[in-house]
Amino acid sequence: MQESTANQVAGNATSSFTEHLQRDRPDLLPYNRSLTAAAAQATPLQVPHATTIVAMSYGGGVLMAGDRRATMGNVIASRHIEKVFPADRYSVLGIAGTAGIAIDLTRLFQVELEHYEKIEGTLLSLDGKANRLGAMIRGNLPMALQGLAVVPLFAGFDTTAGVGRLFSYDVTGGRYEEREHHTVGSGSVFARGALKKLWRPGLTEAEAVSVAVESLYDAADDDSATGGPDPVRQLWPVVYTVNREGARRIPEPELAAVAGSIIDARSAERREA
Repeated sequence: MQESTANQVAGNATSSFTEHLQRDRPDLLPYNRSLTAAAAQATPLQVPHATTIVAMSYGGGVLMAGDRRATMGNVIASRHIEKVFPADRYSVLGIAGTAGIAIDLTRLFQVELEHYEKIEGTLLSLDGKANRLGAMIRGNLPMALQGLAVVPLFAGFDTTAGVGRLFSYDVTGGRYEEREHHTVGSGSVFARGALKKLWRPGLTEAEAVSVAVESLYDAADDDSATGGPDPVRQLWPVVYTVNREGARRIPEPELAAVAGSIIDARSAERREA
């Protein structure tokens, strides 16, 4: 009996925690929920949404940054939300879209990578991580069709190739590798315009942080759903860098100094836009 149970457990073992939940407890998956027909036909749900995320390559790695504002219709739902998270030691994930589902999806992805490492005894390759995230986004497609979409950015350091890489997605889980920089969210068009002017190959880490903060500043200047640096409340973007040493969150004092220099420079120039 014990041997039969052990064989059954071994036969059901999988390196994918998501597959395990899908088979045994599908109700625990963040996207295995459905709206009633009446709710689907009614006015779209008023739930917090997260924007804007920017990511870029720099000399030695990749950087990802997100503002701190979540909106619910025309209301600021939160000024303190975090939208960029470490996925594991060598990768980070930024979320845009329905905040609650996006955060649950992020936590599931973190467990997915940790589970794989414990089962297989090695890290999943960066391409493997990107593919698994795409499959998880695809699983949320029924919710996306009901207006609860999640569109992340994923970046990491490829320890095999020795370079930082960046991936974007669509709501169907389609994966696209970006070569220089990318943005998602309602303020992405403004942030991308700033990146096209400010980004250049071979940026240092400090220069990349400054470019990211300034691009989010520009996005917040024209997009009401994006929150810029807030010296009054001492709120700064969440910024992560990933290089050969792993993922590192930029400390808030450094971000305050960077934001302060940008604000001072623009104030001195008396810029209107």
